Amino acid sequence: MKNFGVFDILGPIMVGPSSSHTAGAARLGKIAKTIVGADIKEVTFLLHGSFGKTYKGHGTDRALVAGILGMEPSDDDLRNSISIAESKGLKIKFIEYDLGQVHPNTVKFLITDINNNYFEIMGSSIGGGNVEINEINGNSVLITGVNSTIITCHDDIPGTVAKVSDLIYGDKINIAFLKLVRGEKGKSATMTFEVDSIIPDSLVKNIKKITGINKVIVINPETRRKHNDSKVS
Repeated sequence: MKNFGVFDILGPIMVGPSSSHTAGAARLGKIAKTIVGADIKEVTFLLHGSFGKTYKGHGTDRALVAGILGMEPSDDDLRNSISIAESKGLKIKFIEYDLGQVHPNTVKFLITDINNNYFEIMGSSIGGGNVEINEINGNSVLITGVNSTIITCHDDIPGTVAKVSDLIYGDKINIAFLKLVRGEKGKSATMTFEVDSIIPDSLVKNIKKITGINKVIVINPETRRKHNDSKVS
């Protein structure tokens, strides 16, 4: 059972009626924007469960768009996010959709950036403004946005976990959480590290040098930076 603090139970500072449907939705959108790492020109929101049933009444639609625009849940412009997005030429669409056996407050973002790169990112608002991103382009991950996070997409070859972990340890950064998922033996795999410190650029560069690492995504909560290996689209 997840532990929540008093702040989580009372709810975050936010614009809107619901920590799950508004604050959580805005945070999901902002993390998705960070993962993409470029300006976005088109987003379709697949809304599952209660997100799909009540998104207009609870302002989930405006909150999701606000996050995609980079707004915080407390931003006064959140209530005007859809008109702001339209003024910027951002194409948006909302579809009620069954995403299967997932949390009822789940959304899948279908995103095209200005470079015509396509992303599918799925996440859930799990209560008290807390969120989890659990899938990127079909790869299982776990990103909460609370801790700094390193995501690697790499070839499934021996020693990769140890090499990345050694580099993190060498920078005296403590690993709070590690998740490793692979699709098929010997093909591709994804690692997600949540750590207790801000991730420096030098560490990212060293991780990219490891044989078999194809892409690195970094989310620092304070700086919201993202790094992509240029050899992968």
